[in-house]
Amino acid sequence: MSRGGRPKDNDEPERKCIATGEVQPKGGLIRFVVGPSGQIAPDVAGKVPGRGIYVAASKSALEKAIKKGLFARSAKQSVQLPDDLILMVETVLARRITDLISLSRKSGEAVAGYEKVKSWLVTDQAQVLIQASDGSDRGKSKLRLPGNAESFVGCLTQNELGLAFGRDSVIHAALLAGGLTSRIVEEAARLSGVREIGGGRSTARGK
Repeated sequence: MSRGGRPKDNDEPERKCIATGEVQPKGGLIRFVVGPSGQIAPDVAGKVPGRGIYVAASKSALEKAIKKGLFARSAKQSVQLPDDLILMVETVLARRITDLISLSRKSGEAVAGYEKVKSWLVTDQAQVLIQASDGSDRGKSKLRLPGNAESFVGCLTQNELGLAFGRDSVIHAALLAGGLTSRIVEEAARLSGVREIGGGRSTARGK
């Protein structure tokens, strides 16, 4: 299992984290690029042209890379780091996940609300249970993953999860197997690492 929470896939290209020195599949890392003005920016989708700088998807790795000046060392030039770089990474990852969940909802592969989620869990339709990180522990404990479920995602806030369903807030949601589900779980694993909270594939309940 990689530090970012993704199962290691030997077919996926690997990159070295500048903070930990570990080599792992690049999908479990956060990619950064240097802009024209020397500004370091996160490229979580990995699509911006140019040489990438990779950091493990964990808050401690990001903090080390910033504190030790590892971005400049890797880029071999002077760089500018935004004061809120880690928050930027969180924000971009969270939006990426909510966009993917929204697409799943539109294709009928995601539902929200206690009763709907409970129905999917009872009938073994749900492959992934999603619950807001700031929801009531008592309320969240009433829903449990079925034995064949893939994972539990718990790294999004009520408001962030609400964005995916066009609501002010959502506490409970579930995903069917297939479609965008695996990508959502993978992105959630990265966000969980950055936020240092449970909620990725490696923290699935009942495993």
